[in-house]
Amino acid sequence: MKLTVTLEHRFQRTPDGAVWTGTAFAYAFWRRYLRGFERVRVVARVHEVAQVAADAKRADGEGVEVYAVPAYVGPLQYLRRSRQVKRAVRAAVEDAEAVILRVPSTLGGIAARALRRRGAAYAVEVVGDPYEVFAPGAVRHPLSPLLRRTSPRSLRRRCRHAAAGAYVTRTVLQQRYPCGGPSLGVSDVELPPAAFVPQPRTYARAPSPLRLVTVGSLEQLYKGTDVLIDAVAACVRGGMDLRLTIVGDGRHRGELEARAARASLQAHVTFAGQLSGGERVRACLDAADVFVLPSRTEGLPRALLEAMARALPCLGSRVGGIPELLAEEDLVPPGDAEALAARFAACGSDPAWLARSSARNLEVARTYRDEALSALRDEFLALVAASALSPRANGSRLQRASTS
Repeated sequence: MKLTVTLEHRFQRTPDGAVWTGTAFAYAFWRRYLRGFERVRVVARVHEVAQVAADAKRADGEGVEVYAVPAYVGPLQYLRRSRQVKRAVRAAVEDAEAVILRVPSTLGGIAARALRRRGAAYAVEVVGDPYEVFAPGAVRHPLSPLLRRTSPRSLRRRCRHAAAGAYVTRTVLQQRYPCGGPSLGVSDVELPPAAFVPQPRTYARAPSPLRLVTVGSLEQLYKGTDVLIDAVAACVRGGMDLRLTIVGDGRHRGELEARAARASLQAHVTFAGQLSGGERVRACLDAADVFVLPSRTEGLPRALLEAMARALPCLGSRVGGIPELLAEEDLVPPGDAEALAARFAACGSDPAWLARSSARNLEVARTYRDEALSALRDEFLALVAASALSPRANGSRLQRASTS
């Protein structure tokens, strides 16, 4: 049986037909779906390029094809190309046997409407919360207030009509966007054995300077990197010795570098850019004292789990799945630089907290090992396959749901 998966990601295709990705959704990610299906079709935006970066990874491969949707960036480009985009998505799912929509997603919404029109079933993988995505400060766009109202309603409708669901959180997203069919919570983060250190860290005394690290895209301000810079600036003004390393890249990098410069943080903040390969990221984590993720929106953050697997003490904001990973004492309100600075001052001088957080984080991360989650992932794929084998029953259920 063939599985079709829609998702919001931009791949690159070279003239030889190979499809590439810079970070997520490489071929290794799709292999897990081949445990339940003979073939996988990935439906996503694809940019045609002459060549790719040296560290790019192949996304397609044996049993996995990428169905190209015309590339666009942002709502305005989507509006200009909406006819071509809709036509491509509808064609991609026209002969689909089993379908998973990774949502929230524009492409997933198009596919859901096409599938429901012909009474076909689909499953969902819920990986984020649009209410938080369009929160103030997360996305700078004039339509953000409108999208914050309409997008959650659309996602609730997609989930209500789904034949099965998988959520990257254990409870948070399930409560906000309940599935109409059977569902389970299972992270999509891959944590191979090499991601883990054998034991927690020990601290004879508080580190000085306190070395902070954050990892995340700078394409949007989702990750709260601007808030983190402001918190570091407040601590430095107060006489605290801090060093912050920012791993990641994107169109807001220049703006964030200017923000750090205005606060005279050149000696305190390093922009490391995008680091290819797990080993380089892990080396950066191992060199730090505290990992910080003051996000405005999250599903279940991969970067946080990777830091926890290195037994790194962590601080994060109280959004999405972060409270499912961190203790209450390690959480701050999103967008609150003052509260984050206060936590830096408190934890940076507390070896007991550093040791406690290190031990707890490693223990929690071990519950997300690949071998611990593979059975749940296979269970979800079995639900997806079962829904595809009974299209008439699912079609009737979906029609009833659409009238409720």
